[in-house]
Order: sequence, then structure tokens, then C-alpha cells
Amino acid sequence: MNRPPRSAASSRPRLILKAGRERSLLRRHPWVFSGAIERVEAAPEAGGTLAIESREGQFLGWACYSPSSQIRARVWSWEEDAPIDPALIDTRIASAVRRRQRLLPTLNALRLVHGEADGLPGCVVDRYGELLVVQLLSSGAARWREAIVAALRHHTGAQQIYERSDADVLALEGLPVEIGLLHGEAPVLPGIVDEDGLRFTVDAVHGHKTGFYLDQRDNRAQVRALADVDEVLDCFCYTGGFTASALAGGARHVTAIDASGDALALARNNIELNGLSAERVDLVEADVFKHLRLLRDQGKAYDLIIMDPPKFAPTAATAERAARGYKDINLLAFKLLKPGGLLFTFSCSGGVSPDLFQKIIAGAALDARVDARIVAHLGAGADHPVALNFPESEYLKGLCCSID
Repeated sequence: MNRPPRSAASSRPRLILKAGRERSLLRRHPWVFSGAIERVEAAPEAGGTLAIESREGQFLGWACYSPSSQIRARVWSWEEDAPIDPALIDTRIASAVRRRQRLLPTLNALRLVHGEADGLPGCVVDRYGELLVVQLLSSGAARWREAIVAALRHHTGAQQIYERSDADVLALEGLPVEIGLLHGEAPVLPGIVDEDGLRFTVDAVHGHKTGFYLDQRDNRAQVRALADVDEVLDCFCYTGGFTASALAGGARHVTAIDASGDALALARNNIELNGLSAERVDLVEADVFKHLRLLRDQGKAYDLIIMDPPKFAPTAATAERAARGYKDINLLAFKLLKPGGLLFTFSCSGGVSPDLFQKIIAGAALDARVDARIVAHLGAGADHPVALNFPESEYLKGLCCSID
């Protein structure tokens, strides 16, 4: 959408904010929530572009419109004379790809586009070798699907592009699930990626998210470096990324728990793929909450525990309920941790801030009656950048805690 002539400004689609609600936009936070809106004029269709203006008529940004979402608009550009068109999409994707090439030139599995942090609201792209997996999780991103695919082909040369727009957040956006091939031939399953000398299978068609937890790459390396211990407990292990890393780091025994038998089958494959001893692993299909209580009642104890649960709180509105779940599992983890042991604990919930997560873990340690300290703050790697004006892009929070 090109900027209209000044004489036509009054007829362009506009979102007018309530008095005083422009402050977050002036700090360049890219979201506009429904409660901040006074009115919408000449509203476009879902995903269309409109101007955001203060009540006094000050231009604040061009945004994509999402009439079904509580996040009613997401900013594309802060410049009034910047057209929102395929050229802008191409420029943003070119910049995102260049950043990864500069920072992580040797990786064949990484995130290429990280939504708002790369100036593309709701657009996520993960690379697995010659395969790109795309998630379009906002009305604006979905509307520009063809331009996004064209830019990805141009700037990456990828042979295959596959869409996995099937996340829960789509219901909040009022968008349908979209799964299927966007370019090239269907991906061969399972794919194989290399990571720090280990090999992992990727199911880009059926797996969680885009098929593999790329955001935990740096944390798997940290676990591997500290895993020369007797007993490791890997909770919500999924396809065994942390389990394989612990075994490669010298762990004598790993107990890996997940509720999905299919995920555990892939974990077993990953262990075998790397020539690691299956005799040093117990793969347990169970509800993690219930099994942790069983392990506590059995008097089990571990030198290193990884707690990497699925998203408990997709939005801030569900954070209170999620806090109870995070506290419960971490309280049990502290009770199962040997003196001198390490707990790697994570939250991928966008509705839980880093400060709230740290308070939850502190409360769990207090109730477990242990003296715990943070020895490292953990997060995703450089391929998951955090925009300074958009802290929500830091969705993965982690702490490494020790106890006496």
C-alpha cells in the first residue's frame, strides 16, 4: 500500500487511538491492543494496511489490521512515506538473512526470520539445510504470503519451502490452519541436521513448531559441557535434544520423560543416530507432573535436571494459571536435585515475563526449602534476536540454578 496524497489522507484506512494511548507507539512498540482504540475508519480487510494515528491526528505508523485479534494492529513501518509493498517485504527478509550469515555463518539449522524482531510481524522462518519451514501467524503475514515466499527464494536459494501455520495463536487471529508445500518438492522425512557434532532428526511436517527446537541450541551446548555426572533427569524431553547432549557430555545415566510416545521414538532414533549408548537411557512415557511426584516418593535424586515444558501461558491473561504449573514442576525439581546439583529450567510462554519467571522459580525454591542461586541466565541464540522496543520477542526464558 502506497502512502496516499495528503489531500486523500482523510479517506485512507485509519486506526485512531484513545487519548494518551500513543505512548507505546512513540516508544516504537509495534502492537496496538483493542482496548487502546477509539475508532477505525475505512477499515481494510484482515491483513490489510492502515495508518495509526493519535487522537490529535499525529501519524504513528503503518500497520497490518487484524479485526479478530486482541492485538488489533501490528506495525510494519514507522515512516509515513514508506510504502507497504513486496519491496518492503523483500528488504526485510534480505536484512534478516544477512544478519544470520554474519553472526552464524556455519550453521545449517537456524531461525532465519523472527517475527517483529526482524520487522515482519507474525512471520517465522526456520532453515533446515535446503528446507525452509514458514509460519505465518498474523493476518498481515498471511496476506503477504506470496511476497514472503518470493523473497525467501531470492535471498536463500532454498530448494524447498513448506508452510506450518498451525500454531494455537491462529485461533486468536481468526486465521485458518495452513499446512503444505509453498515451493519445490515435498520434504524428505525425517530430515537430518548437524549441531555441534551431533545429528538430529527433524520432522518438519508433523513435529512440534517447525520440527525441532532450534531456540535451545546454545542451552544444549551448556548442558553438554556440564553433563559429566552420574544421574541426569530430562523432563518434557520431546525428541531428546537435551538427552543426547547430556550423553555426549559424559552422563552415566539419563532418565528422559515425555507424554508423547511418538516423540520418545524420535528421541530413541536420535540416540542411535549419534552412536550413543541406549543402555544409559530410560525413556519414560508419562505425565511429567505425575511422574515427578512418583520419583520424589521413591527417593530419587539427580545431579542435573532439565525442565523444558511446553507453552503454559500463550498470553498475559493466562499467566497466573501458568505460574502455578511452573511453580509445581520446579518445586518438585528442587526436591529431586542433589546438593551441588544444577537445574536448567525454562519457560517459552510469551505471557510470562523474565521477572515473573524468576519470581516463580524463587517461590519454588522457598517452598522446597532449598538455598538456590542463579548461576546463569539462559535464552535463545543470536538467530532469535530480541528487539529493544519489543521485549516480547524474548519468549524463551531460562535459568541455571544450583543448590547447596
